[in-house]
Amino acid sequence: MQRRDFIKAGAAAVAAAPSITRAVGRDKIRMGFIGVGNRGTQVMRVFQQQPDVEVTALCDCYEPYLMRDQSAVDPKFYEYGIGGAVPKFGKSDEFGPEVKRYSDYRKLLEDKNVDAVMIATPDHWHAIMTIDAIKAGKDVYCEKPLSATIVEGRAMVNAQKASKQVVAVGLNRRGSVPYIKLAKEIQSGKWGRFIAGHGARLSNLAPNGIGKCPDCDPPKGFNWDAWLGPRKFRPYRYTTAPYYFRWHEDFSSQMGNWGVHYCDVMRWMLGETAPCAITAVGGTYSLDHDADIPDTIEVTYEFADKKLIHFAIYEGATARPIQKREIELAGTDGVIYAGENGFSIEPQGKREFSNPKEPKFEPFTYTHKQEMMPDGSWAGSTLNIVRDFLDRVKDRGEPLCTLETGHRSTSFALLGNIAFHMGQRLEWDGEKERFTNCEKANELLHYSYREGYKLG
Repeated sequence: MQRRDFIKAGAAAVAAAPSITRAVGRDKIRMGFIGVGNRGTQVMRVFQQQPDVEVTALCDCYEPYLMRDQSAVDPKFYEYGIGGAVPKFGKSDEFGPEVKRYSDYRKLLEDKNVDAVMIATPDHWHAIMTIDAIKAGKDVYCEKPLSATIVEGRAMVNAQKASKQVVAVGLNRRGSVPYIKLAKEIQSGKWGRFIAGHGARLSNLAPNGIGKCPDCDPPKGFNWDAWLGPRKFRPYRYTTAPYYFRWHEDFSSQMGNWGVHYCDVMRWMLGETAPCAITAVGGTYSLDHDADIPDTIEVTYEFADKKLIHFAIYEGATARPIQKREIELAGTDGVIYAGENGFSIEPQGKREFSNPKEPKFEPFTYTHKQEMMPDGSWAGSTLNIVRDFLDRVKDRGEPLCTLETGHRSTSFALLGNIAFHMGQRLEWDGEKERFTNCEKANELLHYSYREGYKLG
């Protein structure tokens, strides 16, 4: 599968495929974007480049982002090191009055000039917004990780199954040309059996991490109460929002931010759905900052058919656990190194005892040039996931990354966090989605929402 195949498929869909938009006399999908900060803006840019997309509505709880006003962004974002995550507004952000602006996502969902929505809010909002969007008759593209709890993820899957809506998850590696190709090659069996996957997120933030900030008033134009949503109230800090929420377990985690990507591709390549046991070790070893998640964590997932996945995060030290690309797959006859820029397979050399001494196949390398946006920014496989979502909105088919796929991969990240908190090896029933050897761990599968918020 090559990038040109995605382009041809998209062009064909725009020109000829039956679609819900054609049925009402239009040839563009009218998109509403909920959460247009850092990641939301990145993904919105990709949608804007598609010829069959019309931006009709924006929603955000921070007014400068909503109005695309760079001059109004709080300068303290830069003082606290969040500047790199502040969107840079340009020509593509010069929307006219025909593009509606909403501070309340529910108002956007009532807008009949919106066919589909993109949700790129912090993780703790994904479930409520996605289910509400489905009930409002909107198709949905939801950013990863799919949910903040496993109960939320299953509720999202069930809501979509009871509807006619198309819902895709932004686990962008599901649209990666190298990974799609590699999955087929592994499944052919020509390279032997693969029994383990290894991945790591490396980001040395020592010694200050995200820094420290006292409780304070939120920035002008920032609706902090709306941002918190279903989570219990806490005072505002610049080391919590807008970008640093990924270091606070109430809102996200680095397992959710990065672990979900790596665990997703490793379980995909190994043909796995859910682990049967999870063990996690780690802690705050180096960083002195406002975060409440570990700066060092290693998680091992075991599978019933005798395979395992190991994923590690090192934010308090420098490490090089994976020698090439982003994941390593250990096989009976060789090793695979893979990433979004390609993969290589290196056969096993001389062996001990009575095993064959000659490799069973020649080394093989596949490289892939990453796609770029017109402005020079990196689009990568997100472009393929977005294009696929739009085509599925037209033909009502199944997207590359379904809610079930997104839920299962997000569960890996959430299970790793729970195992870390419990400090023991947890046994998991993937069908019932319950722990079988620790009832206290089951209490962490969901949390009680603030008054006024509900799931579905």
